[in-house]
Amino acid sequence: MKRQDWEEVADQFKRRANFPMCLGAIDGKHIRVQNFPHAGSVHFNYKKFYSIVLLAIADANYKFVYVDIGAYGKDCDSSILQSTDFWKRLTLGELDIPQSKGLPPKGIKVPYVFIGDSAFAIHEHILKEFSNNNMSVKQRVFNYRLHRARRYVECAFGILSNKWRIFHRPLNVSKKFSKNIVKACVVLHNIVRSRDVGGQDDEIIVPGSQFRNLIRNTKQTGKTGKGVRTIFANYFVSDEGKLPWQLSKI
Repeated sequence: MKRQDWEEVADQFKRRANFPMCLGAIDGKHIRVQNFPHAGSVHFNYKKFYSIVLLAIADANYKFVYVDIGAYGKDCDSSILQSTDFWKRLTLGELDIPQSKGLPPKGIKVPYVFIGDSAFAIHEHILKEFSNNNMSVKQRVFNYRLHRARRYVECAFGILSNKWRIFHRPLNVSKKFSKNIVKACVVLHNIVRSRDVGGQDDEIIVPGSQFRNLIRNTKQTGKTGKGVRTIFANYFVSDEGKLPWQLSKI
């Protein structure tokens, strides 16, 4: 993706989710498979079934802007992300994402970010929720705003699963073929979403996805990431960034 594409994604999240400077929501899901020959237990996950992992970044139109397919079911979230080409390019500054800019109320410059749940370690470009005990109102508001934006990737997975019902049962083919099936469904999903941009996207609720969440990893890393998160948290309770109803949601 080029910088203009990333800016368009960020504009979507600002308009639809009231979350500025967001380049996508990250999540990973286990896709059921019959264990592959000679694979041993590497695909056996914490939910006690065999799987490959679909790690994805979604925009605010429920489209996938990046996917990594085929990681071992036993692997944890952060290790999967950090083994991807996306992570390498992000940390090397090769993604051509927009430059940092200031956020109210103090205009402190912060980088554009991706958002994830507690399965991911915090990073300068990846924000996750606060998880400490006795959170302040500001922290709880931040968690609400992040969850509100992160729902787009959760719904994207749900739409994918319910549209392509091959995911309703374990894939009983080779690993290469399994990865190709997932890849094809992702491409078809994006085509359908592109043709359905006029729909009532913000009201989509998807019941019972056939995918399973990745194991949660509460490890916190990166002081810089925590500093960026604090700036966003300050913005969400400022006059410029607050939503009229947000206190009623926490």
